[in-house]
Amino acid sequence: MPDLSISVNGAMPDPYAAAPTLHLALELHQRGRPVPIQSISLQCQIRIETAKRYYAPAEQSRLSDLFGEPSRWSQTLRSLLWTHSTVVVPAFTGERTEVNLPVPCSFDFNLAATKYFHGLDQGVVPLLLLYSGSVFYRDEEGALAMALISWNEETHYALPLQVWKDMMQLYYPNQHWLRVNAQVFEALYEYKRRCGHPGFDEALASLLAEAKRLA
Repeated sequence: MPDLSISVNGAMPDPYAAAPTLHLALELHQRGRPVPIQSISLQCQIRIETAKRYYAPAEQSRLSDLFGEPSRWSQTLRSLLWTHSTVVVPAFTGERTEVNLPVPCSFDFNLAATKYFHGLDQGVVPLLLLYSGSVFYRDEEGALAMALISWNEETHYALPLQVWKDMMQLYYPNQHWLRVNAQVFEALYEYKRRCGHPGFDEALASLLAEAKRLA
């Protein structure tokens, strides 16, 4: 029966995906005597270990929307679920193999993970990868067999924040996405049309300038 360990060797944006996607380079090792692997159906839950890094004052201010005032962070700073991902590892016969785990990313600011990434200036994002899935292999008689990946199998990985920033810049250069309800959008669209603004950026800038003048 195969006994696998999994590590992360790096991360990079996928430049050709339809939506923002990171690739985590996974390295799979067989502990002990290797057996011929037919395939692995690998599922991964990715969590952000928020308590395992330092936050500068500016970062603390931006993250108050998630965790409240910094004075309460000893109670509120908890692990965040980022996303789930799956990948099929192809056949291999040696001790190790590599595969890219695709990680779908969102720029929706209604999601806690997006707010978290946006609130950081620099450094790394501490990740915890929790694995499950099935390993299909050949036993000593050459028959096809199946084993489950241990629920204890996990990987800690420090994702460079710049990798995430580079990915978002690749997909949304100098842009941010803001979702509003239909009534707000229609009111903003009517204001834009009535005032003759060429785009929504100009309409919002005009409204902000007016609000600043009246403040």
